[in-house]
Amino acid sequence: MDKETGLPEGAGTYSAGTNTDPWTEVRIEVPAERIDAAGDIAHMTVPYGIYLEDYRFLEEEIDEIAHIDLIDEALKDKDRSKGVVHIYLEPGENPAEAVAFLREQYALAGIPSELTVVPCRNEDWQDNWKKFFKPTEVGQKLLIQPIWEVEGSTRVEPTSERKTLYLEPGLAFGTGTHETTRLCLQALEENIWGGETVLDLGCGSGILSIAALLFGASRAEGVDIDELAVKTAVENGRRNGFEAPVLTYHCGDMAKQVSGTFDIVVANIVADIIVLFCETARNFMKEGSVFIVSGILNTREQDVLDAFSANGFTVVSRKADGEWLCFTVR
Repeated sequence: MDKETGLPEGAGTYSAGTNTDPWTEVRIEVPAERIDAAGDIAHMTVPYGIYLEDYRFLEEEIDEIAHIDLIDEALKDKDRSKGVVHIYLEPGENPAEAVAFLREQYALAGIPSELTVVPCRNEDWQDNWKKFFKPTEVGQKLLIQPIWEVEGSTRVEPTSERKTLYLEPGLAFGTGTHETTRLCLQALEENIWGGETVLDLGCGSGILSIAALLFGASRAEGVDIDELAVKTAVENGRRNGFEAPVLTYHCGDMAKQVSGTFDIVVANIVADIIVLFCETARNFMKEGSVFIVSGILNTREQDVLDAFSANGFTVVSRKADGEWLCFTVR
């Protein structure tokens, strides 16, 4: 039975008030028994409802709602072992970033998934969003500058006191426009005074580790399970003048790829993985280090707080942006 949790007006066609800018649909096929968990993760990419297809209890639900026993043959033929999560991205949202984020989170959560992007018009969805991604100020010290806005020109620092982070996210997560990324950037700004070492778990485009160096950290490392994300992060580091040994990225499992301890560990992932990281991240922290975590829906706040308590962390600060939370713990 289809379950609708509230699609935005115009989803799947065009945004309200325009007939030129496209919406983009992302279809995520998962094992039916994991569809609720897959839906929770998918909800991180959009601020409105998602749409779930789950046919496991088709007959029971139709009888309960419609009190009939005649079911369309097309519905009867649906694969009961599979569920489909549908999300719809507004014009200006980056489908490539959403897909990269979802693939990583499903891999971390152990949910087998197959993602398909369906442009609602025949346009290049990998690049069309770029016209909406403009220079963005975050916090008090940072300006995020899309690289295509300055290609072919001399790199010039802004006239303000802000540091410029030149970014090409490619197919990796992290442009600075998502609430969770902005919250992490603000928390990093508040915790870097100069000379700190930083570990970025699930580095995506590299935006957090590069920003940390711009804020004054002496060295940063990032790790991600997505090889493409690591390649993108390395390239973004070079664009901003940072390479090994000051900035290093690893592909693979954190415990196997990273050694040593750090002054700051940051993870912009999902609540379930943060709960798991609360134990393992301690291995990479010095006495007095801080752990900055985001990607947490407010509905999962207590789960994360319980994990902090169980692993000896004390909350230093809590930030919120809409339904998203970011914690700094020690």
